[in-house]
Amino acid sequence: KMDDDDDIPQLSSHALAALQEFYLEQQQREGMKTSQGFNQYSVGSIEEDWQLSQFWYSDETASCLAKEAVLAAGKGGRIACVSAPSVYQKLKEQDGDDFSVCILEYDRRFSVYGEEFIFYDYNHPLDLPENLLPHSFDIVIADPPYLSEECLQKTAETIKYLTKGKILLCTGAVMEEQAAKHLGVKMCKFIPKHSRNLANEFRCYVNYASGLD
Repeated sequence: KMDDDDDIPQLSSHALAALQEFYLEQQQREGMKTSQGFNQYSVGSIEEDWQLSQFWYSDETASCLAKEAVLAAGKGGRIACVSAPSVYQKLKEQDGDDFSVCILEYDRRFSVYGEEFIFYDYNHPLDLPENLLPHSFDIVIADPPYLSEECLQKTAETIKYLTKGKILLCTGAVMEEQAAKHLGVKMCKFIPKHSRNLANEFRCYVNYASGLD
């Protein structure tokens, strides 16, 4: 009879050392984050999870979209970020008193942001907390996680439920027709950039006179 242990794949000592080093680095990074002076709202403070199709905007793009959102929302405005956490982080970094913001996001790591975090799964577009009243946001910024009509259509239901009217959508250039169809938004001149280059060309779409042209 063969030894049962033979079936269990063993990591080479080299692979094991590499793994330990990786975990150690990760711990140190996390440690740095919690230590003095770390801004939990800075873009990239929560790392991208590619399995969730997450790609953060470049700092410049996040700033530009956040600025646009504040202007569009107006004084005392309410802003909803749907699957657009890097814009949410930028808005929080500005720490403005004259607007409020919510983040609707599938990734529960963002629950560190407390009450402003709302768990959101685009497959259930209207499965939202009762205190999230219809048409209670001056602007909704959304970046659907997948470039598919189904994902856009479902996210569009959420956007239309939340917004008083203004919509800022970020998605692929290939979605132009569907974006017009489901949300009545038009492409802007502004080209959003990501911290890592994506294969698909990305664009912004709005349904109001924005500063992104």
